[in-house]
Amino acid sequence: MKESNEGKQKFDRRKFFKKTGKGVGLAIGVSLFQPWQETSASAESKKMRYPFTLGVASGDPLEDGVVLWTRLAPDPLNGGGMDPHPFPVQWEVALDQSFRKVVERGTELSKPQLGHSVHVEVSGLQPFTRYYYRFKAGPEISPVGRTKTAPSIGTPVDRVRFAFASCQNWPTGYYTAYHHMAKDNLDLVIHLGDYIYEGKHNANGVRPIDKEYPEIYTIDDYRNRYALYKLDSDLQAAHASFPWMVVMDDHEVDNNWAGDIPQDPHKQPIEEFLKRRALAFQAYYEHMPLRRSSFPHGSSMNIYRRLTYGNLLDFNLLDTRQYRDDQANGDGWKSPTPDSTDPSRTLLGASQEQWLLDGLKHSKAKWRVLAQQVFFSKRDGNIGPDKESYSMDAWDGYPGARQRVIDFLVKHDIKNTVVLTGDVHTSWASEVKEDFNNPASKNVAVEFVGTSITSGGDGSDVNSNTGQILQENPHLKFFSNRRGFVRCIVDEHKWQTDFMALPYVTKPGAPIVPKASFIVEDGKAELKQIAGKELVLVP
Repeated sequence: MKESNEGKQKFDRRKFFKKTGKGVGLAIGVSLFQPWQETSASAESKKMRYPFTLGVASGDPLEDGVVLWTRLAPDPLNGGGMDPHPFPVQWEVALDQSFRKVVERGTELSKPQLGHSVHVEVSGLQPFTRYYYRFKAGPEISPVGRTKTAPSIGTPVDRVRFAFASCQNWPTGYYTAYHHMAKDNLDLVIHLGDYIYEGKHNANGVRPIDKEYPEIYTIDDYRNRYALYKLDSDLQAAHASFPWMVVMDDHEVDNNWAGDIPQDPHKQPIEEFLKRRALAFQAYYEHMPLRRSSFPHGSSMNIYRRLTYGNLLDFNLLDTRQYRDDQANGDGWKSPTPDSTDPSRTLLGASQEQWLLDGLKHSKAKWRVLAQQVFFSKRDGNIGPDKESYSMDAWDGYPGARQRVIDFLVKHDIKNTVVLTGDVHTSWASEVKEDFNNPASKNVAVEFVGTSITSGGDGSDVNSNTGQILQENPHLKFFSNRRGFVRCIVDEHKWQTDFMALPYVTKPGAPIVPKASFIVEDGKAELKQIAGKELVLVP
């Protein structure tokens, strides 16, 4: 984004339309709109301030429908600014962006208890078809969004092209990656967590901000934080261009929370944390294009789910936070102990783990995807043969749970399994071994770890420890400490992954290039690098 509306309470509608539409390639003007149904509320709201400041989005595509999302927020950084009563929001879905071929329309109430958010579960659509959608509240009409349904389950699919991203700390950089993503020809986007950061946002960050934002605890705090992030025009463009599948990580609630345990239980009692988690879950639902099946119930929220794309892809979206045991050894990077290596420890919880294994076993798709948050492959961060150091927050802190998944893949001869990961703010490519302690053991899957959108700042290209770290972890084939996103192009015969990297995020306007590209052939859990020969590592 070139300039920022963040931190301002008043919005110029004409400038807002011009800005949010830039680079999206979608019609936003109202002259082509067909007549809307007049409601009593809209008739009484001729002076309503523009409510679609947070844009529009779609998500969780099925073969016959998709979720449409928006939130009415004329004063987005101050709780939203809507009156405390339900407000009718009309919606339309069409085959063309000028809405001459409307196929579905209706009215949904935005309710104050859900922040005046709107979740429309549209059905009756055609498989693997592009549609356009928009909303109307009072006299005001939203930007136009573009979405696409999934292919019918089991039907042949020539190719699916998607991107995944994570970790978009607002003060540390600009969302230029989303500007480039929005111009790509994608079928969907997967967000793997850390959509917001809950900690204090200082006024002296990279982005201009007119005040300091403290750490968030209340529902208004969380709503205002999501509003700050969603005011970004590049993020809005990416949401308006493709359907998204989303899962949360830790910063949507509290850094490195685990099950019912906050980051620091000495400062925040568990009872208070569960109240905070309930508010965080509610705010997450309010701001994401999620189905009613993910509606939170107090401090519980079902976000793990499976979406299928024809005969080609099964996406298993996992929750690695809500059901896990607490991190071993006090969290952080530690040497293994009897506590961390206890085989009974769980990262997914018993029910989700069994759900995942059953899905992998019975999948009819060519490729089986685990879209999840924390590093799956073994990653020893200590150079040298005598000491080992692992992240207790990742699967390395739950090696028994990881081995149960690996052993299941081996036992049932399940091929073409791909793990997609976020969290670590850096890019990696890994071959998942049957036994990570034996480099000669066979590969059973591959893992692609995506860098952050902004978290970690600009990053760097070269580090002297590159060769040593790769030698310590020979299954790790690539590393980059640049920001960006990951693009995947999948067909029946191969999976291609492109690590799309930016040279900087601390100022707007960066170009984007493929840092490296890898091919995985059908039936072979082996990474073949086809572009970007440099291997780089951060300390």
